[in-house]
Amino acid sequence: MGAGVGLLQGGLGMIGANQAEKAAKGERNRARAEKKRLAGELEALENSRQPIINPYENVTDLSGQMSNPYANLGVATQAAEFQAEQAEVGLANTLDTLRATGASAGGATALAQAALASKKQISASLELQEASNQKLVAQGDEKLQQMQLAEKQRMQNADVMGKQFMFGATDRRENQRLNRAAGQLDNAAADERSANAAYGTAQAGKYGAASNMLGALGGAINPSALMGQGSSSGGGGGSSLNSGNLGIMGSDRRLKNNIKLISKSESGLNIYSFNYKDYKTWGNKTYQGVMSDEIPTSAVIKHEDGFDRVDYSKIDVEFKSI
Repeated sequence: MGAGVGLLQGGLGMIGANQAEKAAKGERNRARAEKKRLAGELEALENSRQPIINPYENVTDLSGQMSNPYANLGVATQAAEFQAEQAEVGLANTLDTLRATGASAGGATALAQAALASKKQISASLELQEASNQKLVAQGDEKLQQMQLAEKQRMQNADVMGKQFMFGATDRRENQRLNRAAGQLDNAAADERSANAAYGTAQAGKYGAASNMLGALGGAINPSALMGQGSSSGGGGGSSLNSGNLGIMGSDRRLKNNIKLISKSESGLNIYSFNYKDYKTWGNKTYQGVMSDEIPTSAVIKHEDGFDRVDYSKIDVEFKSI
């Protein structure tokens, strides 16, 4: 009666352990997929960052637009010519007057000098006006050029500052997205580690449930056989009976045949398909796994029978029948 109760309890424990292992395995796979997705997203963000620009590439040389507004100032010759013409006219009129009136030479000279002085004053006034006008025109041109150059410089500076602002704003936004994606990737890696640990715990619980059933039956059955792993004898294909961990599998290449490379894990480990030579224990099934001589030594267990075991809970490869 006691054995029956123990067997029933062990069976119930085995069912619960199987369910826990299945859930933990699903969570581990989900964590791995999320980590891979976030790693791809981070890589895409890094590859899509805006190129570095030179905000000054369109700045042009404005020196060619500068000129000297005083370079073409001329001499006021028109007033001088007018003065000469008036002097000749004045002299001719004086001579005509002398002939008509019979006046003396002294009177004629005085009259001519008075006429000449009047014309000189007119000429001098015209010269001053012409020179003043030219100066004002030159000053106006100079001021206009300065205003035009200042406006062009302002527009170039605005263009440079605008490009710098846009680049800086975009770069800050991209950095924020990169930092957020990197943080999410770190969290996903932590979730994957937790899921791996939970999966290992679930496997240990399953082995413990199998051991309880073994105890209820008086040790007549190997717990590895209860869990579908086979025994460790006849080539060491199953879990080490000394370890108590479901994830420890016989992975020495000397135990296998028909070994074929089928893929690589995310960390770069070779994944093979193979059959176990011990077909009585493992049947004629094809399995997926690694070779113990190709993986980190931290996941390899040297067994007393001379054949290596691999702790699959420490690597990113799943041992399974395919």
